[in-house]
Amino acid sequence: MKEAMITRLSLTVLLLAATISLCGCEKTEQAPVEQASKPAAGSAVATNDDKPAYGDMLIRASIGDASVLLPVLASDGASFAITGLIYNGLVKYDKDIKLIGDLAERWEISEDKLTIRFYLRKDVKWQDGHPFTSKDVEYTYKVIIDPKTPTAYATDFKKVKDFRWLDDYTFEVTYDKPYAPALGSWGQSVLPSHLLEGQDITQSPLKRHPIGTGPYRFIEWKTGEKIVVDSNRDCFEGRPYIDRVLTRVIPDPATTFLELKAGRLDLMTLSPLQYMRQTDTQWFKENFAKYKYLVFGYTYLGYNLQRPMFRDRKVRQALTTAINRESIVEGVLLGLGQVSYSPYKPDTFWYNPNVKKFPYDPEKAKRMLAEAGWEDTEGDGILRKEGKPFEFTILTNQGNDLRKHAATIIQRDLAKVGIRVKIRVIEWAAFLKNFINKRDFDACLLGWGTGQDPNQIDIWNSKKTGEHQLNFISYDNPEVDRLLEEGAGTYDRNERKKYYDQFQEIIAEDQPYTFLFVPDALPIVSSRFHGIVPAPAGIEYNFIKWYVPKPWQKYQIQP
Repeated sequence: MKEAMITRLSLTVLLLAATISLCGCEKTEQAPVEQASKPAAGSAVATNDDKPAYGDMLIRASIGDASVLLPVLASDGASFAITGLIYNGLVKYDKDIKLIGDLAERWEISEDKLTIRFYLRKDVKWQDGHPFTSKDVEYTYKVIIDPKTPTAYATDFKKVKDFRWLDDYTFEVTYDKPYAPALGSWGQSVLPSHLLEGQDITQSPLKRHPIGTGPYRFIEWKTGEKIVVDSNRDCFEGRPYIDRVLTRVIPDPATTFLELKAGRLDLMTLSPLQYMRQTDTQWFKENFAKYKYLVFGYTYLGYNLQRPMFRDRKVRQALTTAINRESIVEGVLLGLGQVSYSPYKPDTFWYNPNVKKFPYDPEKAKRMLAEAGWEDTEGDGILRKEGKPFEFTILTNQGNDLRKHAATIIQRDLAKVGIRVKIRVIEWAAFLKNFINKRDFDACLLGWGTGQDPNQIDIWNSKKTGEHQLNFISYDNPEVDRLLEEGAGTYDRNERKKYYDQFQEIIAEDQPYTFLFVPDALPIVSSRFHGIVPAPAGIEYNFIKWYVPKPWQKYQIQP
């Protein structure tokens, strides 16, 4: 679970949510586990009664508070960690990363790949008791494509030519041309039309008091402190075994770890140091289970291409050449991850291993910068061009020590070639609102989660640079726009890969990001919790099946 998030969405979210999209099952690492052998300290000694049981509470930590609890408006991981428990889409990914039904019971795709007919479940109710129907899906589709809705997720739905309501539990969507991510895009959370229709969604009370169809229902949100959800005992998927999930907002990772050791947290994401050394004790082995698997996502240094010093591609290439990414993986991740060279995870079908990689070479970086007009004209070790020093600030978010430490290594590496870098660490909500959304930054050190589909239109398309859209570095390459559109319109997997291979080659040449690393996810969970089965999807895909045997239950939750 990246950054201590449990989510029912198909993608792991690191900064902002990318489009949920369709693909076949990809190769990924099975999640190794160090399983605890005893009940947690202070709990009752279990007998043979190790059966699934209802009850207890899971307490987890989040480095930042949620921003909004309506999924269509959310673009941060903290929000999706909550809404993923409350809402459902029509489809979702299973443990083997295969697309299955969620609110949709089944579907049919026409031979020409232009029409999908969905058959909805008839046993679903909203958490206020109102029936779920096709009308809710139609409303969700219309509000997402409404220009007045500040959402990052309109791309897939704007591909729909016609939405045809057939009855309360059946509808069809038709596309102008084949669109490979079409089916998976309907994993987007469906919203309650009876509570939202005819309103300004940006002013809805549901932003802070959501009502969904999912396994958990909203109870309480104390800003900057905690969010509480309780099990939805009438959920169509069945009642979750864990009665309550309490998410505590703890911006400081050191404090989070201390809370885990004190027994006041059940789940967190470990840092590499914590995973390798600080939890390698008999006490931790007896009281917790640790997991490790390569995430669907990557960490990057993104350059604001509106800043003059970053507009020259040769300069961006030189910056990447000057950064020792292997040192970051070894020194910051302690080897628990891999160097990244493109937007795709190295062990997936879509990854192109042949892209240009710009290996670490500070002397070459100096020559490249000199060719771009940046030289030490005053003999003080600082590069200048037209009298202006090469200096900029890297922004990253509070609560992620890996990013902060990576920024420190980058600062050191760039100083060696004559570039002066400052580092600024900002609280998560302010970081998004005041800097990312307003494009007020030089460079940002962040991470993307990636879905199972290779579709990258929302992040890289030149038309996705608006305030709440995801191309916040203002990247603009018409050939990339074309390749991504062609790739999205191609169903044949091998033919489709050709477009994404070319896309990766261009991105690698342009270097709008310095791709840094793909980290291992390092979740740790209290040994009270059973039913965790590592799979290609990680460990969180079956959270509603996690349970605490009755003798080990720690908290009594009143319904």
